[in-house]
Amino acid sequence: MLSEHLVDLSRLQFAAVALFHFLFVPLTLGMSFMLVIMESIYVLTNKPIYKDMTQFWGKLFGINFAMGVATGLTMEFEFGMNWAYYSHYAGSVFGAPLAIEGMMAFFLESTFVGMFFFGWDRMSKRAHLACTWLTAIGTNLSALWILVGNAWMQNPVGSEFNWQTMRMEVTSFSEVILNPVAQVKFLHTVAACYCVGALFVLGVSSYYLLRKRDLAFAKRSFAIAATFGMVSVISVIMLGDESGYTLGDVQQTKLAAIEAEWHTEPAPAAFTLAALPDQQAMTDNYAIRIPYLLGIIATRSLDKQVTGLTELMQEHEQRIRSGIAAYALLKKLRAGDDSMQTLTEFNRIKDDLGYGLLLKKYTAEVTDASESQIKAAARDTIPRVAPIFWSFRIMVGCGIAMFIIFALAFYVTLKRKIGQHSWLLKTCLLAMPLPWIAAECGWFVAEYGRQPWSISGVLPTIFSASSLSPGDLWFSLITIPLVYSLLFMVEIYLMCRFARRGPSSMHTGRYHFEQTA
Repeated sequence: MLSEHLVDLSRLQFAAVALFHFLFVPLTLGMSFMLVIMESIYVLTNKPIYKDMTQFWGKLFGINFAMGVATGLTMEFEFGMNWAYYSHYAGSVFGAPLAIEGMMAFFLESTFVGMFFFGWDRMSKRAHLACTWLTAIGTNLSALWILVGNAWMQNPVGSEFNWQTMRMEVTSFSEVILNPVAQVKFLHTVAACYCVGALFVLGVSSYYLLRKRDLAFAKRSFAIAATFGMVSVISVIMLGDESGYTLGDVQQTKLAAIEAEWHTEPAPAAFTLAALPDQQAMTDNYAIRIPYLLGIIATRSLDKQVTGLTELMQEHEQRIRSGIAAYALLKKLRAGDDSMQTLTEFNRIKDDLGYGLLLKKYTAEVTDASESQIKAAARDTIPRVAPIFWSFRIMVGCGIAMFIIFALAFYVTLKRKIGQHSWLLKTCLLAMPLPWIAAECGWFVAEYGRQPWSISGVLPTIFSASSLSPGDLWFSLITIPLVYSLLFMVEIYLMCRFARRGPSSMHTGRYHFEQTA
């Protein structure tokens, strides 16, 4: 088995790549449907200003799209190079959504992105609008298949372990696709991405309004962004609540870690608004709680309990003991004893095999594990609580702030008072990083909260990495963030340059810098 140090380096490298990639993806997803709305209005009204809006915001979309593709390709290679055993163990299940994403969704969006940029003077308005729609659908389908794969790692349904091939294999592809975690995660994620796109357009439009330039262009962009953002942020809040309910069903440990719920409380459990979680003592210091709220969110009832981490750890200890027995039976099967009795007994408890593998961290021979080693492995099933607890609250705080901003922007849009409140325009401009912070925190909660598993309850992370040398990992750990930081700076430079120039960058002769030059 690989050393913890090597696995930690592999995790750090993948986390760095994923976090960088997720800086670009939300804006691509969010702006794709903003472009659809703008161009649809253009086709319906035939007003050139909406075509200008589509082309200008599309230019910023294109810069971001290119950066997202460049950073995303690295992740695909990492599964094979840095997570070789994971790819071997789960490739027949996890590889299918990734393959569909590459063959269908990415092909679709890449093809029509090209037609979006180069087809303005070569196609009819309606044909070009169809390309824009297909670009948006393709980018969202791409997210769907990636999240189907990720949701399977969180809740591995539609598959089972085959002791003859020593791999996870698909038993029902429809269950993999219709995984309840995938459905909630996809809807919550894309709605959050729409908030990113909306607040980006809202913030840049506010900048033009503060500068008193290109007012007609900026007011229309502001109105579309405020409306789209209002709908999106309400969706995020509602789907976030649904996500909490789903977690209560399929990822109880993550839910308890998010809430720093160390012990099971009498129903309905209180929601911990703020606290200083103490992992060693398994308690919360200086906790501020809201009665009943967690029970309602997690169980939709007033009489069902939310299981605490201590009780979950005890359940996991029992599964580890069952996993020891499953491991012993697997060895018998692999040694040639495939009698009906052995096979039946193994199939009965094989879902606990992954828990038995947690002991590999402490002993080479799982069946000889001591009581202290079993208890240590049970403690490992609880992730570090404080980072998850606070990341979740930062995400929620950003979501509430965005709701207030979109609500105010939508209100002034309805009242036809866009641009009359400089404090609101400055707030929209300064708030532009909020959805990115929320998105990164949400991603961290989802992935870090799954530890110590690569595949929840099936494959411990410590088994999943490749046997690369520490030197290889340090080299890539230094090189990739450097290259990505360079790409990020290029993105910021190009985005700021074109955003500052505004619609004048299209050289139509109708906008600020061309008329004042």
